[in-house]
Amino acid sequence: MSDEPATSPEGAPVAERKTTPFRKKFSSARMPADSAERQGRVTTLAWRLLGGRDEAMAFLNNHDEMLGGRPLDLAVASVEGCEAVERAIAAKAAA
Repeated sequence: MSDEPATSPEGAPVAERKTTPFRKKFSSARMPADSAERQGRVTTLAWRLLGGRDEAMAFLNNHDEMLGGRPLDLAVASVEGCEAVERAIAAKAAA
């Protein structure tokens, strides 16, 4: 490495680029860890019990009349919602 300042192809001095080693990688708010854990838990359960990806995603992402909402939203929102969704998945799998 040289101690000489950086120059452009034309020979003009170029300002050194400053980097921030701890730059924020995400620009939007991240999901709280407990919400993410519940989301993963119901997704895995639905995948296993409902017959695979397509069935699990259809159930989790569409409004469910018995639950009164979209199962994935309910599970992420609260522990009680997650438990209700888990019961609904088990009931749907048993039917």
